[in-house]
Amino acid sequence: RKARVALSTLSTMRAAAALLLKPYCSQCFWPSDQDAPPEHVTPAPIPCRDGTTVIPFAAPSRRAQMERLRQEDFDILVIGAGATGSGVALDAATRGLKTALVEQEDFAAGTSGRSTKLIHGGIRYLERAFWRLDYTSFELVKEALDERKFMMQAAPYMNSALPIMIPIYELWQVPYFWSGAKAYDAVAWLAGGSDAVPGSYFINKREALFRFPMLKADGLKGAVVYYDGQMNDTRMSLTIALTAAQSGAAVANRVRVLEFTKSEDGKLSGAVVQDLQTAETFTIKAKQIINATGCFADSVRKMADEDAVDLIVPAGGVHIMLPEHFSPDSMGLIVPKTSDGRVLFFLPWENGTLSGTTDSVTELTMRPKPTEKETSFILQECQKYLDAPVARSEVLAAWSGIRPLVRDPKRLQEGTKVRAAGRLEEMPLGGRTL
Repeated sequence: RKARVALSTLSTMRAAAALLLKPYCSQCFWPSDQDAPPEHVTPAPIPCRDGTTVIPFAAPSRRAQMERLRQEDFDILVIGAGATGSGVALDAATRGLKTALVEQEDFAAGTSGRSTKLIHGGIRYLERAFWRLDYTSFELVKEALDERKFMMQAAPYMNSALPIMIPIYELWQVPYFWSGAKAYDAVAWLAGGSDAVPGSYFINKREALFRFPMLKADGLKGAVVYYDGQMNDTRMSLTIALTAAQSGAAVANRVRVLEFTKSEDGKLSGAVVQDLQTAETFTIKAKQIINATGCFADSVRKMADEDAVDLIVPAGGVHIMLPEHFSPDSMGLIVPKTSDGRVLFFLPWENGTLSGTTDSVTELTMRPKPTEKETSFILQECQKYLDAPVARSEVLAAWSGIRPLVRDPKRLQEGTKVRAAGRLEEMPLGGRTL
């Protein structure tokens, strides 16, 4: 029997070795000894029960995309393929503009892939809008809730509604948080997105502990449950980039912008880029350039204007992953106010519990790392609301993302900061920073 097992294992190893040694295309791993090149392979049509036929989208090879970037003249060149850049490319391509999208790392490798995994309007921003009579924050929440509805309807296979519990330990908080959650529902209704998720409601202590067993019971008065959306941020961003490619955009990652080119009248006319896989440099010609590089926007702005003032203040947000028993499969938890004035989430995510986030000025880097101080802070705040100890050894993973806080260029002397929410700035010589 041992001999048969050994012989079977040897045969498997030989087959695997033959597969690995077979010549493949360096771009997409299509067998290069076959006649059809990868960009000419068409997926088989899928017949539907209603009599129609669907032809699945086959993403063009990177080789074909790079050739387009070298040869074609584009209306728009978008720099940065995170959620914002991919969205801009999709919007431009579907409007009939010839669009190019480049990213020096991988798609959604930065902030877009290091979020809290929520599609939310920001219930705490709504609270700030009411207390400070801040109409700008109100409009931000309204717009975000409108986008929440669209994202959940456009991609229900990866985005879903998630109930989130607000635990209440003081009686006066019952009407306060209940009215706040109802106001959140009302703003969603005004934005046309009230049917995207169910409405909020109050539950008593017994029901709260039944739905979130790890919640601290001492002093608990009840809880308010409201709904937001949950998503796979990286997958969502990649899907947007693929949809832009399907709509005709030329899309490529591992392409770094080195400098801008200018036309005879001094306007920006494109960019010199480098393919980081081959070290080849070439020029992408474009009538308009969109800087969607998020936290790194200042470095791109200075390619157009060396004297440009830095506007970005990088703020790091850390999340940790805990074992799945710290949260139920179908209920999240939000701590409305931590010791530093922020909120803290406990969310079910990928067979685990996601907890975060922090907010502190950090070093600007493509690969930020969570510090032990930030991780310990999250654990300490967790301990205040959970009925079981949370040990440092139970942290399964941790990551840090950088949010681009933007200083108002008209109020730089005051040192003010505003969150980057749809801010558009004109760059010198014809470009735009988003």
